Amino acid sequence: MKTLLRRLFIENWHRKLLSLILAMIIWMIINHQMTVTKHVHNIPVRVEHLPAEKTIENMQVNGILNKRITLTITANKSVMDDLTGKDLEVVIDARGKPDQWIATIGKKNLVSLNPDIDVGKAISRVVPYDLIIKQSKLITDKIPILVSQPIGEPPKGYQYLDIWPYQLHVTVTGPEETVKRLKARGQKLTFNLSDLTRNELDALQSGLRKDNAEEVSFYVPNAWKKINLPMLSDTPVEIDDPQAKELRIDFSRQDLIPIGVDIPVAIYFPPKYSATLNPDTYTLATNNFVVKKKGLKMITQPLYAQGVSKLFVDIVKEMLEIYLIAAPKNERETLLWTCQFAYPHELEDRYVARVMSESHEEGGDVQPYAREEYLRNRFRSYMNRFRLYTAKNQKLNLKIELQANTITVQPQNL
Repeated sequence: MKTLLRRLFIENWHRKLLSLILAMIIWMIINHQMTVTKHVHNIPVRVEHLPAEKTIENMQVNGILNKRITLTITANKSVMDDLTGKDLEVVIDARGKPDQWIATIGKKNLVSLNPDIDVGKAISRVVPYDLIIKQSKLITDKIPILVSQPIGEPPKGYQYLDIWPYQLHVTVTGPEETVKRLKARGQKLTFNLSDLTRNELDALQSGLRKDNAEEVSFYVPNAWKKINLPMLSDTPVEIDDPQAKELRIDFSRQDLIPIGVDIPVAIYFPPKYSATLNPDTYTLATNNFVVKKKGLKMITQPLYAQGVSKLFVDIVKEMLEIYLIAAPKNERETLLWTCQFAYPHELEDRYVARVMSESHEEGGDVQPYAREEYLRNRFRSYMNRFRLYTAKNQKLNLKIELQANTITVQPQNL
């Protein structure tokens, strides 16, 4: 064994070492001079020297086309082994060209983005590639943005109310075809409520007036006021609409708000049942829950609201009534009921006037009239979500039944 190893590594070692060195030199020379051909994908294309009033559809502001191309390239094997589309860029000169022409891309159009690659020396041939270039008129216009309902869940203890304004615009500059298409289609801006923390809303709520601390307005930060327009920019575009500074998301606290007054109860008799169900055949029975006071049948036990504001409750509580929906027993064993507001338009006007006057007194809003639509929508949202709650933070559950000639009402969870 030792004799074998001696013959392999020791005897004539200088000749063997010389042979190894010569072999390595020959390998490096051949590898450096050997050329191979392969397809290189995703090579960016840049167009330079366009007229000031022209652009190209789907071209970014830096002159790079959204379209990337594949070229067949012959180059040194040592270069081609690691060459990718990130190492190269195609540059097309638009100087003096007509509105539409065919650019034939060759080696002269290649620029190296990798300082270790010399295009002139490393690349020997590029198979010609024809690319149609069409110039478009460069225009500036406003793109409508719909501010949609947020996604996600609000922080614990808060309920989403509304977002305002509902529509914004962003000014963009780009190819006429692209801008017109974006304008006709519009864009959508959607926020995620899960991005907010309870500490952020608690901090806002602590700074509000005590009589209206159930409503919290979160003013959207500038970092959120951006829209993705990949056909025009590879980065989000800032929304430059002046109204964007007023962009806010409203929340209400989920605390119980006492109604504080007795609530009248009445029966609604649908006309289709009037032959058997009408005020002459059925009356509302009184008991320890529905009490007759001064000729009116009312619920006198303490009830509460949630997800609205104290100001809203103060304005509507005297115009609130519970309606029982009469129906025959063969249709419903337990009757339905609902809360209704008398003269809702007048209540809405009162709410808007009250909030606007308080904002004016505090010097809060510099554009009070711009808020009117927003406040009216908030009031309607309150009416739609209004529910009665018990002191145990449960929605009021009523059992309403037809008896011999009366309709009885009993609470299930009071």
